[in-house]
Amino acid sequence: MSEVTKSDNQETEKKVVLRIKNISSDADYIELLKCFYAYFNAVEKAIAPYINAVLSDYSERCDSSYIKTDIEELGGSIENLPAASATEIKNPIQAMGALYVLEGSIMGGPYIVQMLQKKGIEKGFSFFSGYGNESGQKWASFTSVLNILPQTETDIANTVDAARETFKRFGNVFEIARSIEVQ
Repeated sequence: MSEVTKSDNQETEKKVVLRIKNISSDADYIELLKCFYAYFNAVEKAIAPYINAVLSDYSERCDSSYIKTDIEELGGSIENLPAASATEIKNPIQAMGALYVLEGSIMGGPYIVQMLQKKGIEKGFSFFSGYGNESGQKWASFTSVLNILPQTETDIANTVDAARETFKRFGNVFEIARSIEVQ
């Protein structure tokens, strides 16, 4: 999956990193977190009808409630969120494709924390801390399901398409939020 979605991942990552590089205060960090919250929340709602049937530990994974906690710890609220819409999810295979993007960004969270700490941000890291020492195990258990769930070429294509569209829409949240701030 990582090879076929690599360019989509890199495009989204560029937008996120650009946003992080422009952070100079807790207020800026709150705006970054609002982008994550808006999108994660939208995707979580889209995958909710399907994901528990295929991923038994889903309820134990990081979700948008961690982001909300971080926003509030920094003195912000989840009001005035940027626009975010998830790709349409119609089955567990697409749900896993979309969750691949979210889980992958959680895995990259420790790098984001390091970047933010270099900018003087000192709190609001419960989400980006991810799974701590359990990160490898959580990723392995997720990918083991992801690798066996699609049974046909069509299933594989649907998983990849959901992931690619999820990357694209995630990146769009950062572009939309940035264009609103510039105005």
